[in-house]
Amino acid sequence: MTDTFARLLASTALLACSMPVTVVAGPPAEPLILEDIPEIGTPGGQLLTLAGRSKDVRLLYVYGHARLVNYDLDLNMIADILSSFEVEEGRMFTFRLREGHKWSDGQPFTAEDFRFWWEDVALDPELSPVGPPVEMVVDGELPSFEVIDERTVRYSWTKPNPYFLSRLAAASPLFIYLPAHHMRQFHKKYVDDAQMAKMVADDQARDWVQFFLRRERMNDFDDPSLPTLQPWMLVTQPPAERFVAERNPNFHRVDAQGQQLPYIDTFVLEVVDSKLIPVKTGAGETDLQSRGLFFKDYTFLKENADRSGLEVYLWPEARGAHLALYPNLNAKDEVWRTLFRDTRFREAISIAIDRDALSQYLYFGLATPANNTVLEASPLYTPEIGNACLGYDVDRANALLDEVGLTERNDQGLRLLPDGRPLELIVETAGEDSEQSDILELVRDQWAAIGFRIHTKPSEREVLRNRIFAGEALMTIWYGLENGVPTADTSPKEFAPTSQYDQPQWAAWGQHFETKGEAGQEPDEPAAQQLLDLLRAWEQAGDEEQRADVWGDMLGLYAAQCYTVGLVANVMQPIAVKKNLVNVPAEAIYNWEPHAQFGIYRPDTFWYRD
Repeated sequence: MTDTFARLLASTALLACSMPVTVVAGPPAEPLILEDIPEIGTPGGQLLTLAGRSKDVRLLYVYGHARLVNYDLDLNMIADILSSFEVEEGRMFTFRLREGHKWSDGQPFTAEDFRFWWEDVALDPELSPVGPPVEMVVDGELPSFEVIDERTVRYSWTKPNPYFLSRLAAASPLFIYLPAHHMRQFHKKYVDDAQMAKMVADDQARDWVQFFLRRERMNDFDDPSLPTLQPWMLVTQPPAERFVAERNPNFHRVDAQGQQLPYIDTFVLEVVDSKLIPVKTGAGETDLQSRGLFFKDYTFLKENADRSGLEVYLWPEARGAHLALYPNLNAKDEVWRTLFRDTRFREAISIAIDRDALSQYLYFGLATPANNTVLEASPLYTPEIGNACLGYDVDRANALLDEVGLTERNDQGLRLLPDGRPLELIVETAGEDSEQSDILELVRDQWAAIGFRIHTKPSEREVLRNRIFAGEALMTIWYGLENGVPTADTSPKEFAPTSQYDQPQWAAWGQHFETKGEAGQEPDEPAAQQLLDLLRAWEQAGDEEQRADVWGDMLGLYAAQCYTVGLVANVMQPIAVKKNLVNVPAEAIYNWEPHAQFGIYRPDTFWYRD
């Protein structure tokens, strides 16, 4: 397509958008019929939930959970936005769209939305300087992309791509489509140079790339003008403290009686101080709440249930650990970096923690010791993996630290680093709740017995991430591995250095993987390199048995290395639900990935009785 023709196409599209058009709202001619809704509902009403920061407006698409392909409650992959999909040899993916499916603004959802993202965004060297997302690259090979017809597209590789579907179904998914009719007006390929220059200047953007990316925010869900396929569409312009989303008149799901979903008309996300969320929940100032609530709040919430009008459920987590400590193997400080890369040191600080005491003090003894790996509910679990780096043994911990060479102490009993500094550091937190600080107080007292002193420093999440990326944060506390109940077909990427954002123990190595070597640092630690090799072996495995064997090797290696210091697992998450809010399950699993917290339970099917 020539630039002249592209601009003509864009001009025609923009002119058409400016002309009066009668748009008939409603589900597609080929809707997704949900046959398994517990109770058929009555449309109407407003659902209010609370969040601790404005960026959590993205929860509106997380909870909406409309995905090209999605998980059912048994974690089987099913078509959702797609009418159907077909996978051949694990490497050829054919996607068919629903007849008559429209964006929230009434414009057709077609193969052009996929072509636009792939050719004009993912392959554009300015918009995507390191190339398409890593999930779209198999051993350096990009897919062959085909538009079969207006409602059918195909992605093909010469080798299997085991990540593709799961990333499309993720809580924070990979978007491989954009509303082309809307986004073309911001792309230099479709806009006259003079007009583009004026728009960039008016927007005070650095260049057209920044101008475009400010509007390509599918994962942020913070632009009311960006059409969506989710059950609710944002109508509030940020910045705001109260985000309102109204039902998408073109949403593709219906119930068994043909009623279009979502049942609830308006979804409201109110931003408050995270410390006030339990209090406001206890006062009944929310309709559905999990964010900002912790197990310690359960008793208070139950005691106030009559006043608040809320039921309080307890859903078990499925993380590898509720919380874990992450020594930074990419720390800028060479002395600490060398120490953190010594498995003996990591094992010593792990077995110097009395996890049973943590459970008794903070979780009424209901939590279980965990080393941040797979849980017993996973078919991949073995006792050897589950018990590695666990057990409370101060004598062995002290012996290991002596073996490392930390034999000298100061007059306060603190061990001394090789350069004479005391074995003392700050454990940094995102500062979003007091639970992390409470548990660190207990760990601090226990680590005093091995001559190791820690302090706690809270900061904003983004500030903390930047300190981790820069190697300035020596140790952090954060949630454990997201999916503690994987199967052989689940990606084992969490157990290899593959993510800058989600793996504080080796963020620079993760960045190197994510950017295909363009940024970050290549892993220079043998076990970490071996984990990446095993990950590639899993990607190339021909069947489930081979994938299970690779999983076993990865889990054994990861557990033996004590890369992270898991604390406890199986912590229960309080779920506060308005008593007349129907179809919220009383018993369920609470997890970000792959459950998307509430998303997998389809909030579009929730409704108010009376």
